[in-house]
Amino acid sequence: MAKWLKSQDHLLFSVERGVAKVKLNRPEKRNALSPELINELYDAMLEADDRTDVNVVVLEGAGKDFCAGYDLASTYGGDASGQSEKPREDSLYRSARTFDNDAWRLQHVNHKLLVMFDMHKPVIAKVHGNCLAGGMEMALTCDFIIAADDARIGHPATRALGTPPVNMLMYSVGPQWARRLLLSGDIVTGRDAARIGLALDSVPQAMLDEEVDRLAARIGSLDGELLATHKRVVNLALELAGARTLQRLTAEADARAHIAQGPRRAQYVSDVAAFGTKEAIRRRDAPFGRDPLKIHALD
Repeated sequence: MAKWLKSQDHLLFSVERGVAKVKLNRPEKRNALSPELINELYDAMLEADDRTDVNVVVLEGAGKDFCAGYDLASTYGGDASGQSEKPREDSLYRSARTFDNDAWRLQHVNHKLLVMFDMHKPVIAKVHGNCLAGGMEMALTCDFIIAADDARIGHPATRALGTPPVNMLMYSVGPQWARRLLLSGDIVTGRDAARIGLALDSVPQAMLDEEVDRLAARIGSLDGELLATHKRVVNLALELAGARTLQRLTAEADARAHIAQGPRRAQYVSDVAAFGTKEAIRRRDAPFGRDPLKIHALD
């Protein structure tokens, strides 16, 4: 068994038998994406991509969830560029909430979260528990998603807050399911995610580790140079279909949505001020129910 090495404050990193395991390690925050965690994730993926003893990377989350989304107290509430720890004089930097400043910050985050797509080595997202909002965005930048049958995957923030700034959804599920999930903010189980192409496969929670390890070992048996060649060919096809350009445009679309004054967004902002974020989210999602979408047509 590999020993987990605490390489950074919010992330664990280990290497064994050609597989690097990168574990988001904020279980008390459901592995929510803070600027610091995003920075550490970016650095860890570059480390894995550079190491000659790594052929495949597995991305997972500590505790009960893969990743419950962006940390609303930092990434959306503060400096989304991920530079929050740098001492600076705010008057000299992009501190005002303008469309261009917001787009710039979102593009900066996109650059770091897209490291899984851009790196030469394949990345498997091992999804359990909640994989929501930014967690779903992050998982879809990976080359494969293997999910627990009862995982909850979706982007409920699209109900009021904006559109996903990192958006590979259409390239996995096609335009109709992309619309279905974005326009409703509905959540699907890992089992149904696999049935519509949002995940490669799903297995019972108890078998998730074994299934991901099996896939990683099978893929990792190829030479690294050949693995990179295969991944880059598929990535080039996606880029020819506009996938990389779309990420810049979705950041701008999300920034534009942030300044929109629709009634649901206005109500959400008002609820945050009056009741706090947790209650505001409960009120936002109450009309939709908590249970995942049941895809009866596929039964």
